[in-house]
Amino acid sequence: MGDPLARPPSRRRGARSLLRFAAGRLAAAAPVVLGVLLLTFVLVETAPGEPFDLLIGDRPIPPEVRDRLVAAYGLDRPPAERFVRWIGALALHGELGWSLSRGRPVADTIAAALPATLVLSTAALLVHLVAGIGIGVASGRWRGGWPDRAMTGSALVLYSMPAFWLGLMAILGLSYGLRLFPPAATHSVGAEAWSVPLRLLDRLWHLALPALVLGLASAAALGRFVRAGMLRALDDDFVRAARARGAGGGRVLWLHALRSSLLPVVTLMGLALPVLVSGSLVVEVVFGWPGMGRLAYEAILARDVPVVLATTLLSTLLVVAGNLLADVAVALVDPRIGAGSGGPGR
Repeated sequence: MGDPLARPPSRRRGARSLLRFAAGRLAAAAPVVLGVLLLTFVLVETAPGEPFDLLIGDRPIPPEVRDRLVAAYGLDRPPAERFVRWIGALALHGELGWSLSRGRPVADTIAAALPATLVLSTAALLVHLVAGIGIGVASGRWRGGWPDRAMTGSALVLYSMPAFWLGLMAILGLSYGLRLFPPAATHSVGAEAWSVPLRLLDRLWHLALPALVLGLASAAALGRFVRAGMLRALDDDFVRAARARGAGGGRVLWLHALRSSLLPVVTLMGLALPVLVSGSLVVEVVFGWPGMGRLAYEAILARDVPVVLATTLLSTLLVVAGNLLADVAVALVDPRIGAGSGGPGR
């Protein structure tokens, strides 16, 4: 008799197929990541102005001292050589270089800014899911009625608004008009001396408005996908059969129709986090949020190439990872898709 604890051969083959699929996707994404970094480097390098001149400003400095500092930062080398050196240091030693504008390793700069962006993106992702699914379910429930038209129109308006304009209007109306939320920063002045519960509530109070702006702007697209899936599911035979068995409207809506329409949500979930992280650049600048977006914005203004490349690399890797997770999740939810496309279900 075989080992009863051993996994079935089909499950082992599925795990190996999944690993091969993930490895293949990552290998195919490597040239894309390199191309994005090269394009970013070229765009920053061709921008007007010299990075060192932007760094020192109008302060007088002797020419020999300037030459030594330029050589110390490696700015005296040709741009192609500097890019190759940066890629080599990243590939061989995992080093991201030295920040010109902040005078510290880029890795430390990223580590200091990343937690704030992750907190904001996670909160925005929750808003994105709750609002998107809520809009889609409500529109499907009252399809053709005024709630459907109102929510569809509101979602379209939200989706078409630029993030910076929506953020500014939110500050104008909810911060300065109604005074419901603070307009900027991550905590109140003097909050360090408060108790832990009060500090936590203060952080959530400052987090609410930027998370709402970032999450609602992207929830409109999710709501459209959920609505389309709900309309298809409500007309399917299994929903009619559930109604014929005496299932209530709420049970049919949430248990049967919504579950059948969540496949696009699984796909979009993998893409939502990188989109929110990249979209947080404008929101963080508008709300003074000390995260990756604000760091990238200030690095672009200062022509701080190592920081710009590092933030671009992180955003690109998040997009690649999001695409991969979305493909794997879809194949796990519906193996027929993976089998038909050569994915992990094959």
